[in-house]
Amino acid sequence: MATISVIGPTSWGTTLATINAREGHHVTLIARSEREARSLDQPRENIRFLPGTTLPANLKITSSLDDGLERAEILILAVPSSTLRQNAKTIRDSLDSQTTVVTATKGLEVGSRKRMSEVLLDELPSSFANRVCALSGPNLAREIVLGKPASTVLASPNVDTAKFVQSIMNSPTFRVYTNTDMVGVELAGALKNIIAIGAGIADGLQLGDNSKAGLMTRGLAEITRLGIAAGAKLETFAGLAGMGDLIATCSSTLSRNHQVGVELAKGIHRKEILAKMHHVAEGVDTTAAARSMAHDLKVDMPITETTYQMLFEGLSADHAVTRLMDRRPVSE
Repeated sequence: MATISVIGPTSWGTTLATINAREGHHVTLIARSEREARSLDQPRENIRFLPGTTLPANLKITSSLDDGLERAEILILAVPSSTLRQNAKTIRDSLDSQTTVVTATKGLEVGSRKRMSEVLLDELPSSFANRVCALSGPNLAREIVLGKPASTVLASPNVDTAKFVQSIMNSPTFRVYTNTDMVGVELAGALKNIIAIGAGIADGLQLGDNSKAGLMTRGLAEITRLGIAAGAKLETFAGLAGMGDLIATCSSTLSRNHQVGVELAKGIHRKEILAKMHHVAEGVDTTAAARSMAHDLKVDMPITETTYQMLFEGLSADHAVTRLMDRRPVSE
């Protein structure tokens, strides 16, 4: 059995800790404070983010980095993209040089527009260059923690690193594939959240299935264009990290980004929507980062541009639909 540490008692972090503990691994979930650790350990439940799920008896919970990271073969970071850099700085001196680090965060850093693995490699010692990988795919936490079958992708330029983590995390209900295209897997996982916001808007406006299917398909086309311009491989966007995650996130009411879109369609301001949410909707910041990337790389992304205008410039949902539909007809 492997020794796994998970930083971030989010819904996804708690889920990853739980399913690995159920497989008999030695898993430690690291909380931000002693108070937070107690709030998880005493009821054996993440009441805030994953209510109704009993945490396995063998899942250790602590707020001590030294204790939590001791002898960790794998460290999973499941924190918001906005805090990943600070978490990397915090763990730098406590991390064993032989630990493999997995980022389970789907987003882009605001300002730098860096992928999560790039943020980690900025802050961790250079010896981790071949020991970082990214986890992404159609992974709605609530379904996975209930034991429903799901698939995911582990990406790393180092095949051995990805295969090592795969050999430990793969289970009868959580099928893990590997991929060497880290750029594509990370960008696909981040960018699909933009389209999920658009899908939520379409559902909120009751535009119908034809409209939503068109939005998802053209959305996949534009995030693929940006990914290729940034160095990703085309086929990655047709896989689990691309199309698979897009379908799940655009179709499910469990998706936070879809929920943001539904609320935008009602005319509610972005700040009010986010203030009411218990979870982080990564697609909001990613929309701004992707729009900036698209301008620099000269990639046409009309859905992303329109979503940005709704989120940050007050464009109404009705005008957004009209603007997209009135664009000059072109070849698919």
